[in-house]
Amino acid sequence: MKVGIVGATGYGGVELYRLLSNHPHVEECILYSSSDMDVSYTHVYPQLNTLSEHVLKDIDIEEMKANLDVLFLATPPGVSSKLSPSFMGTNVKLIDLSGDLRLRNKESYEHWYKRPAVNGDILEQTVYGLSELNKESIKDAKIIANPGCFPTATILGLAPLVEKQFIQVDSIIVDAKTGVSGAGRNASQATHFSEVNENIKIYKVHEHQHIPEIEQALQQVDPEVPYITFHTHLIPMTRGIMATINASLNDSLSTEQLINEYRQFYQDSPFVRVRSQGEFPSTKEVYASNFCDIGLSVDTRTNRVTIVAVIDNLMKGAAGQAVQNFNIMNGFDETSGIKLAPIYP
Repeated sequence: MKVGIVGATGYGGVELYRLLSNHPHVEECILYSSSDMDVSYTHVYPQLNTLSEHVLKDIDIEEMKANLDVLFLATPPGVSSKLSPSFMGTNVKLIDLSGDLRLRNKESYEHWYKRPAVNGDILEQTVYGLSELNKESIKDAKIIANPGCFPTATILGLAPLVEKQFIQVDSIIVDAKTGVSGAGRNASQATHFSEVNENIKIYKVHEHQHIPEIEQALQQVDPEVPYITFHTHLIPMTRGIMATINASLNDSLSTEQLINEYRQFYQDSPFVRVRSQGEFPSTKEVYASNFCDIGLSVDTRTNRVTIVAVIDNLMKGAAGQAVQNFNIMNGFDETSGIKLAPIYP
């Protein structure tokens, strides 16, 4: 297949290139940029020296329609909403890694993202690309909204409990931490070395744009979920997300019972690994892989459960999951090109 990447100069874009350039079902990977057109890709990313001869191309929608089978949009919010409608009704399948197509409600998008929502009926044709919940819909999809990094870890950590109605759905509290690469490649004061090093900062308190995405996905599992409490922290590491989730149980259940429920729920999900009792994952144990590792424990004293879910934000939280969706929507083995062991240490 011939695939294109818009936003190839970003961290998500170069991670997509790393995966797709070695994918068994990709014949050609074409790279697009709105800011660095006609520039050698190795000039932007010198680690690709001798591995890539690509030159970044300007965004030409008609050329894309004529030459591509699948287009990945690894762009900041606001870009996809302008580009994606141009491909409706064409043979080009879209996988959007930004947040532009994730929220079904336009008013909610404009409230949380502080920008105009996408025009047209494209949202009606878009499938939310969390394969562990929506695999059958993804198989027939033409447009995929790739989930956000925080939502991926949080939803996978909660879905079995929500589906089985094991928890009080108004008691969910999520404490999430991320590495600096989640903020993208462009420098800012918030991601300056002097600001991040030897420091932990909470940010977007009660205002993070991933909150409605998580609630929307959980409400798909159980419409009774009203809201969540969700906090994000920036920590001094490059990659990785840890979501520590707490909720009150409806009944007295043991840790062993819940682990068995999780393993049954994810038995057909090759990238979700549930730890044994007493074991909790760390971010380094999924580094540069497409795995989501989950550990959990019941506090019998308070009858609350704690779930820890970890992912690599650039892989399962972005590019790896996008390739997973690419595989499913094109009828390939779900693990093609992304069955990679984590890098450790």
